[in-house]
Amino acid sequence: MAYSTIPKGSLYMNTKLYTGDATTSHAITGVNFQPDMTWIKSRTSTDTHGLFDAVRGATKRIIPNDNSVEGTQSNGLTSFDSNGFTLGDAGLVNQNYNYTSWNWKANGAGSANTDGDIASTVSVNQTAGFSIVKWTGTQSLGTVGHGLGVTPKMIIIKNTSALENWIVYHNSLGNTKNLYLDENNAEHTRSDTFNDTSPTSSFFTVNTATGVNKTGSTMIAYCFADVQGYSKFGSYVGNGSNDGTFCYIGMKPSLVMIKATGLTENWWIMDSKRSPFNIVQNLLQANLSAAEVVGNANIYSDMLSNGFKLRGLDGAFNSSGQNYIYMAFAENPFVATSGTSAIPVTAR
Repeated sequence: MAYSTIPKGSLYMNTKLYTGDATTSHAITGVNFQPDMTWIKSRTSTDTHGLFDAVRGATKRIIPNDNSVEGTQSNGLTSFDSNGFTLGDAGLVNQNYNYTSWNWKANGAGSANTDGDIASTVSVNQTAGFSIVKWTGTQSLGTVGHGLGVTPKMIIIKNTSALENWIVYHNSLGNTKNLYLDENNAEHTRSDTFNDTSPTSSFFTVNTATGVNKTGSTMIAYCFADVQGYSKFGSYVGNGSNDGTFCYIGMKPSLVMIKATGLTENWWIMDSKRSPFNIVQNLLQANLSAAEVVGNANIYSDMLSNGFKLRGLDGAFNSSGQNYIYMAFAENPFVATSGTSAIPVTAR
């Protein structure tokens, strides 16, 4: 039974849907906190994804679906606010389309961290197991402090100064392999990213690869740890059946991202705001600018009170014998704690 000290996941990670209006100042409210990382995607157009964080500064945009450098977008996300964020009229975030935004709470612009031998700036929320880490690359083997106080299970890194792939470490892949968030490639075995070294409760290791540690480049990492009943980073094996694999994660998920590790398949994102009822068939793809996929009979799942269950046959989610990794965040834990009382949650 998964007891949790976070009875409501939306206090730390929340999906907010909105409709753009093409105005120069469009305030989005109802996030429930001041976000420190916001990832935005148009549901109804082929505009790229946009990712913004408080460590780099609100107007600094990077694009999860390609390898481009950071851009300053004065009419993009212009500020992080106490209950959401404000947008300009950039097509990426605020034209006459429907949008989704995924928002995480860290701790503002961050502070200096010297836990590794490469100095970093870290904005961390240890309660929610999330930190944003910025450092300048050295192209020499080194360690970077992440501030979590526990070992991260997933790290997403982007060299914001150069045309470099987004490098993904996931505990289920191990320290000798990585994936690219901006591509659909299968896993890569390479030692020049993490030096075949697992992260610790204080720091992660970067080697000489220019995607994680190029000399003089500004690097950004988003680090995630398991928090019981709130966040989970794991793996499963597909069974190739409409009665697909069930993944127990100890919570009712609000957001799940899945990637087949051994197949050429996209990164698929589902959330409980775009699909409030089962079956879940409203999907976006992290590595593509494509509009939302709706109603593909071979790519769908159920979100349950204690996990998620795959229902389709497609290799994207559930090919027989194939390995998949996921990141998941809770709408509610399966059982939360409130003082000395346990609060059960229900299925959708």
